[in-house]
This record gives sequence, structure tokens and C-alpha cells, in this order.
Amino acid sequence: QSLAEPQTYQAYIVIPEATRQAMIKPERTYCRADDKWITDYRNMLTIGLAPGGITKTWISGPCLEPIEVARVEGEVVKRGPYGGRSNGMYALPLKPESKAYIEKYGIPYDSW
Repeated sequence: QSLAEPQTYQAYIVIPEATRQAMIKPERTYCRADDKWITDYRNMLTIGLAPGGITKTWISGPCLEPIEVARVEGEVVKRGPYGGRSNGMYALPLKPESKAYIEKYGIPYDSW
């Protein structure tokens, strides 16, 4: 759900076999956390939602840089948040500073 707009989106993100293989491939890397060279895996999947319903997906590991693996444009869910069980109400209202920023500068729909 987007708090900035506010709207609820749904997106179907396909994780292809090549991405799955990248997640199980060991990589030698320097880890700044403990100042050692280690073998690490991209065993984390992160999904971000941007204004306009754009989702991006990255794989990463504790000591490996994230790699973007998918970008999908979601579609608006007319029922709203919580599958329509909240009468269109979102749990977290925008902070006053965020609301003022959006009112002044708008929503950066093309940023992703």
C-alpha cells in the first residue's frame, strides 16, 4: 500500500530460474562488518513500492551489494487497504512533514 497517494496496489513478480540460481551461488567478498574475506550468498529478497505502483525487486546478501532483478508496474486495487475491510482507512497516516513535502513538491512518479 502506498501511504503517499494513498492507494493500494497489487503486482505479480516473477522470480525466474536465473535469479534463483544467483541466490544459491556462493561469492567471495570482503565483509566490512568483521573485516574479513568470506563466501557469501544473496539470500535476501527485497521488494520496494514506489509511487504509481512501481515495484522493484533486489537480491542481496549481508556483505554483497544488491542486484535489481525485477521491475513491475502494479495495478490499483479498488477495494483499498486490508481487502476492503477498513472502509478505505489506512493504518498509518502521513507524518505532517511528509504531507507538507508532497503538497509542495508533488509525488515523484517517474523516479523509479
